[in-house]
Amino acid sequence: MEMDTGAKARHIESIANYEHAFKTNFKGLHAYAYTLIKDDVMAEEMVQNVFYKLWKNRESIQITESLTAYLYRSVYHESLNYLKHLKVKAAYQTYAARNMETANNSTERIKLRDLQAKLDVALKELPEQCRTIFQMSRFEELKYMEIAERLGLSIKTVENQMGKALKLLRLKLVDFLPAILLLLLNI
Repeated sequence: MEMDTGAKARHIESIANYEHAFKTNFKGLHAYAYTLIKDDVMAEEMVQNVFYKLWKNRESIQITESLTAYLYRSVYHESLNYLKHLKVKAAYQTYAARNMETANNSTERIKLRDLQAKLDVALKELPEQCRTIFQMSRFEELKYMEIAERLGLSIKTVENQMGKALKLLRLKLVDFLPAILLLLLNI
C-alpha cells in the first residue's frame, strides 16, 4: 500500500481502512512480536498497543513508507521497550531482594547478640554447680557420664542439675524462645 504522505494520513483516518489494516496485519505482527518476546499474551498486547497508538495519533503521524513496514517497525520498538522494562524490573527485584536479605541478616544478628547477652546473664545467675554442668554439657559437648567422672558426682546428680539449669534458663529466656527455636532449626 504505497501512498504519498497526504493519502496515508487519509488512509489512517478512515475507520474502515484502519480496521482493514488491523485485520490483515494482526497475525503477522503478532507472530513477529512473539519471536521477539516469547510470550503469546504480551505479543498480542504489543500489537494492540501499536494499533492503539496509531489510531490515537492518526492525525499527527507521518508515514513515509508502507503502512506494513511502519507497523512492523513500531511492533519491534514496542517489544524492545517491553523487554527493557522487564530487565529494569528484574534488576530492581534483585536489588530489593539483596537489600531485604541484608536487612534480615542485620536483624538476625541483632537478635542473636541480644540472645547471647541474655544467655550470658542467665548463665551467671545459675547456681555454680548448675552452671558448670550446663556449660560442660552444652558448650564442651560432654556426656553426663563424662561430666559425672570429671566432677566426681553421680550421673543422677548431673541429670538433676541439668534439669534444674534448663528449667531456670527457660524461665529467664522465655521471651527469646521463638528465636532460640529458629536458631536451632536453622543450624
